[in-house]
Amino acid sequence: MLDLILCVDDDPITLMLSKKVIFKTTFTHEIITAQNGEEALQFFDSIRHKGADFNIRPQLIFLDLNMPVMGGWEFLDSFNSLAYSDFNTTTKIVILSSTIDPADLEKAKTYPMVIDFLSKPITLSMLDYLSKKV
Repeated sequence: MLDLILCVDDDPITLMLSKKVIFKTTFTHEIITAQNGEEALQFFDSIRHKGADFNIRPQLIFLDLNMPVMGGWEFLDSFNSLAYSDFNTTTKIVILSSTIDPADLEKAKTYPMVIDFLSKPITLSMLDYLSKKV
């Protein structure tokens, strides 16, 4: 069981449904959300500046690609940088998208922290599958 998951998506209904499905399992103790990549990076910045311990760091991020302010690809570019090296080697990312474009699948493989690219919405079988990968 994971301690903490971060769900990054601009759709509040998707976030609500994701939380409901995840909490039906023993997949995690806690879920936090961000509405775009910028909010997610701000969360990691706050951890770094507070010198918080490892336990409040998400072990897994569910990341949408198409969001206003900062989308998933921009988040990944920033998160993959040296500035986030305290996190990007231990936090795994699953991209959740409503469409699976082969070009996006290939691009996702270039980010070492991305462990999978799955189609929305999160399902119980998806969590069972992911529990073997994280």
